[in-house]
Amino acid sequence: MARILSLDYGKKRTGIAVTDPLQIIAGGLATVSTSELFDYLMGYLRGEEVERIVIGKPMQPNGKPSENLARVQQFVSRWRKEVPQVPIDYYDERYTSVLAHRAIIESGIGKKARRDKALVDEVSAVILLQNYMESRRMKINGQ
Repeated sequence: MARILSLDYGKKRTGIAVTDPLQIIAGGLATVSTSELFDYLMGYLRGEEVERIVIGKPMQPNGKPSENLARVQQFVSRWRKEVPQVPIDYYDERYTSVLAHRAIIESGIGKKARRDKALVDEVSAVILLQNYMESRRMKINGQ
């Protein structure tokens, strides 16, 4: 099997998570400057087989699009045009940052490290990918 990547796409930074080749476990991969994201992903694809990419769809709690959605859509459009062999899917990312902050606090990491926004972005990408994989398992099992 090939890996699945997830992206917590931000204006400045993007957190990236990846599954193992059997798509059982999601783990943090990196946080990269959003301006370098496309090149980073192309480099990653040269060394790893990727089945698909899941990108967080930024929505407000009331279901309306957030201000970042236009940037995400622009990236997705470029990706689909230039790399059509690797599909990219949207997945609801609401509350992933809140959950990431909570997970980091509960991990016992120090206050200084908790302020690292790159860590929050990467953990958010992991949570997004875990949620995506769980929803796929539920669909497969008919739940």
